[in-house]
Amino acid sequence: RLILLFEIRALRNQIMRLKFPGQPEKFMESEVKLHKTLQELQIVAVTNLTNLYYMSMVELGAVPSLLELLSHENTDIAVGVVDLLRELAKEGILHEFQDADTLIDALLEQQVCALLVQNLERLDETVNKEDSGVYNTIDIFMNLLDFRPDLCADAGKQGLIQWLLRRFKINTKTPFDGNKWLASLLLSTLLQHTPENRLLLGDLNGIDVLLQQLTYLQSHDPQTAQEHKTNEDIIEHLFNVLCSSLMATVNRNRFLRGGGLQIMNLMLREKKMSWDESLKVLDHAMNGPDGKDNCSKFVDILGLQTIFPLFMKTPTLNRKRMLTAEKHVISIIASLLKNCKGQQRQTLLSYFTENDYEKVDRLMELHFNYLEKVEEVKKNGKDDEDEEKSYSRKLDGGLFILQLVDYVLLEACTSEDCPPAVKERVTRISAQRSLKTICHIMREYAGNLGDAGDTEWKEAEQQRILQLIDKF
Repeated sequence: RLILLFEIRALRNQIMRLKFPGQPEKFMESEVKLHKTLQELQIVAVTNLTNLYYMSMVELGAVPSLLELLSHENTDIAVGVVDLLRELAKEGILHEFQDADTLIDALLEQQVCALLVQNLERLDETVNKEDSGVYNTIDIFMNLLDFRPDLCADAGKQGLIQWLLRRFKINTKTPFDGNKWLASLLLSTLLQHTPENRLLLGDLNGIDVLLQQLTYLQSHDPQTAQEHKTNEDIIEHLFNVLCSSLMATVNRNRFLRGGGLQIMNLMLREKKMSWDESLKVLDHAMNGPDGKDNCSKFVDILGLQTIFPLFMKTPTLNRKRMLTAEKHVISIIASLLKNCKGQQRQTLLSYFTENDYEKVDRLMELHFNYLEKVEEVKKNGKDDEDEEKSYSRKLDGGLFILQLVDYVLLEACTSEDCPPAVKERVTRISAQRSLKTICHIMREYAGNLGDAGDTEWKEAEQQRILQLIDKF
């Protein structure tokens, strides 16, 4: 009955607006009644939501009428529709009701994503109700994508990524507002598993927007504990977006041209908030065969003077963050050794000979630390565990970092740009057994290279590692 009443009042308001354009006193009564009905539908959705409610919305044809109101001239009506949709698509509720699927199908058939974005573009966040409407719309998208992850690409194409990037550039009273927080989380969700959205973000100049926003947010000091937490979350989300986007080769070039390396390097030097996230970005930008240009530039901008002090001593963080930062630093050095040639490579390797070979000592310290972790994982393994699962568990338990450490050791010990004293140092610190262990670990590494490049690159890299082992 309430849904039918909504249909009648929506039609009545449309007729009155067409009949008396520019005379609000003539159509305002119908508008107030329509708004009241939307609120009543929302109350039912909050207090008495059932499968029948979802089915009735579809079977009685309310979905097209509801979505049509998203473009209503009165933004209060449009925001009322948003509020109702948010209740119908709340987190957890969609999974609870079987017939919610039917409503979502009906909404998608009527292009709900595009209509919500169009409404977002006209809402004014300086008006309280419209500000709330923006937050609720972003929340609707979050819940829809959680329920239907395959919608990410379509939502991106229908203008959502473009709106989000524009939203980040808006100057609000505080850079730590809730809408920006939720928008950053939504953008991270859109890019996490969707290659099409990574490319789209790059095409929309999104790399520059992200770099500008991270610089802007890092330069503002939150005044309260809540602002500090919000700011920290936004920065983390935007760093995640940047890392996801760098999985597309073309975006690595945009990152390079946009001064991304210099910005990340500066954040590390100045120990800005979430500085360890900068390490993660650099790792993504420089790894694999597509990271060559970024590796070369990093040496040119004196990035080695930043990364090696972090290699020698990770600044104090909680244990999990320290281990993650350590992993990224070692991965960056390994990528630099793989991708740098000529004078840049010589400069890189010279760091392993300075200060009485302290970097070599540090490599051996890391080797023994992570070898112990891997041995512990092996001890706790099950006898009937299959080989692939066992290897995966060892990687998570420290083998991945151990492989990177030993790769760097091999490079330093066998390179013509390093003196024989490097290998002698490694031999003296370790027993002969440890040398054999390093060789075994690297053979296993060569046989399990990931998918960072094409087949030709993978075969060449495997061959190169095996040659390093033979020289070692």
